Amino acid sequence: MTRHVEARPPEDEFEVAEETIAADTSAASQMPTDLSEEAQAAWWMKNVYCGDRMPQLTFRSLVAATVIGALMAVSNLYVGLKSGWGLGVTITAAVMAFAMFKSLETILPGLRKNPLTMLENCTILSFASASGAISSAGLVSAIPALYLCTGRPMLAWQMMAWLFCVASLGLAMAVPLKRQLINVDKLAFPTGTATAETLRSLHSTGAKAMQQAKTLVWCGILGIGVKFWAEGLADLAGWLGGRWRWAQSLVGLAPPESYALFPGERGHFLLKRYSIGFEPSTIFIAAGAIMGIRVGVSMLAGTVIFFGVLAPTMDHLGVLEYATNKTAFRTITEWTLWPAVALMVTAGLTNFALRWRMIAHAVGELSAIFGKKGRNRSQANRTEVPMAWFVVGMAVAGAACVALGVLFFGIHWWMAALAVALTFLLSIVAARATGETDTTPIGAMGKITQLTYGVIDPGNMTTNLMTAGITAGAACHSADLLQSLKTGYLVGASAIKQAIAQFLGIAVGAVVCVLVYVAIVRTPEIPQDQLAAMNAKPGPTQAQLPPPAKQTEAALAVANGETHSEDLSKTNLCGVQFPAPSVTIWRSVAEVLAKGISNLPRYSVLGMAIGGILGICIALLEDFAPKRYAKWIPSATGLGLAGVISPQNSIAMFLGALIAWIWMKRHPKSCEDYMVSGASGLIAGESLMGVGMSLVTAARALLFR
Repeated sequence: MTRHVEARPPEDEFEVAEETIAADTSAASQMPTDLSEEAQAAWWMKNVYCGDRMPQLTFRSLVAATVIGALMAVSNLYVGLKSGWGLGVTITAAVMAFAMFKSLETILPGLRKNPLTMLENCTILSFASASGAISSAGLVSAIPALYLCTGRPMLAWQMMAWLFCVASLGLAMAVPLKRQLINVDKLAFPTGTATAETLRSLHSTGAKAMQQAKTLVWCGILGIGVKFWAEGLADLAGWLGGRWRWAQSLVGLAPPESYALFPGERGHFLLKRYSIGFEPSTIFIAAGAIMGIRVGVSMLAGTVIFFGVLAPTMDHLGVLEYATNKTAFRTITEWTLWPAVALMVTAGLTNFALRWRMIAHAVGELSAIFGKKGRNRSQANRTEVPMAWFVVGMAVAGAACVALGVLFFGIHWWMAALAVALTFLLSIVAARATGETDTTPIGAMGKITQLTYGVIDPGNMTTNLMTAGITAGAACHSADLLQSLKTGYLVGASAIKQAIAQFLGIAVGAVVCVLVYVAIVRTPEIPQDQLAAMNAKPGPTQAQLPPPAKQTEAALAVANGETHSEDLSKTNLCGVQFPAPSVTIWRSVAEVLAKGISNLPRYSVLGMAIGGILGICIALLEDFAPKRYAKWIPSATGLGLAGVISPQNSIAMFLGALIAWIWMKRHPKSCEDYMVSGASGLIAGESLMGVGMSLVTAARALLFR
């Protein structure tokens, strides 16, 4: 994002002062490279650090951060359950905080004398990044996958404790990584750098900053309106119709759940039989705009392959088993998920293996991170988090993860300890990948652990999922937090105060996410006989739950997610309401490792082989093909995800990517300035409205059952 300073009245002394500070902080990128580490720290303190003259960690910033962090946590949870993607929230949080305080200034004029500072905004986005990343610590992957595999739900307090410990482990790892990767190696962390530019723009350019804030707010209102029009209007009309007859006519204004792509019988047939259509929703259009044209085109191509070619072929061969209690989407994805998962897993693991130099570099950094220089905390770097915090944090959070793994899941203590040790190494790799490419390989992190424990403890899906939950969740959280620490480094913030804000954000995010999760995601009780078998206390050497072959028919139906949308007694995971593609992938890998491939549907092994080979080929092409051809290589993630989410969502994401691409080609400046704000507003507005309607539905089910 390019910095753009507009003219302002000379009497606006505060904004002029803020512009001067912002200009000074941009000097971080001009630091001489031939200085020693100590000299660089001293140079940064003299030329960049603003904490001595600008408040950062204040009471009002923490209050605002709690509100914005909770909103970002809910939004990312909803998007994760819908699409499987985790979206960065730092830029959104920065613009939202700016808009919030500017709005408050109109209500409370006294705030104009003490407006929100750039470092206070840095505190807010640091807090929000920790809260928003909580869902990636297991709430949209390992935890629901565990329920679907075993029929074993977790209590709310158990999920809160587990997520808090896993995320805290990631925060502890971020302490030494920040000093090495950001201060010393100067890795780019593109999102963190873009957020720093956004902060400077917001707090130094009045007109453009207000336009960005207004764009986010108005797009948020639009997202709320679209979601209510699509799903809430009919319910409201039905409720009001019992009191006023005229209100029944409002039902006709509500759109259908899906539109056919083509007019006539052919389009209707494709929608009904193969779920190919268009859903009136802005959340996937906005997500596609952020992801880019390469991913968008890949998802459209994947939709054509999986639902336009493979689904009719399998239907013709009699492989697809349509039933009245299953939607067309679920029927098709019971087969397509296998080649799709194979494609994504092999591509991720191949990419990971091809980064062997980066992995070796990461391992080699251990001596630098924990060597003499890493432990020295002089006056020159007094704003850095002490290494003692890492030692204590790693010991406490690591021990807590081991203890909870044994207590909640019956994992052998040494297996849980091994997962923590793997986290130590994989966090370094994930952080370096994020710093260099802006992409966190969370999928590869989880699959490496799942494959490892598939060998160590074959057949135990609980151990397989939850140990991978530790490594992937902590590594992802560590990499996400480093983005905001990069922002703080560039704008002159104290890393200690950022770490405090992040720790508080983890606590708030864990509580908010879990409370919303248990309210909107149905994990019904299993019959008492099955519960007794499942909840039997594991012995000292065996923690595996009864194999699926011994489960009751009711339990299997719940574990398979077979549900009517109206039936509140069954789960809504991996269905129309919450496709949860990440959950599907984690669950599929665990089941294959536990049961073997002999139990898969017909022709799915062939599909897995083809998908796996395609994933390897794409990864090799990305690494070895000439750079000028890179844009023509499809995204393995985009192709694979199209096989586990609804075609309607994939098509919407392609449209969003296409709109953003055309916008960037025709008006690059306005797209650069307002696209992220607008898309973030749409996502936040629709996801919050969607969660609100889910909460209302859950409340009605509890009150009137």
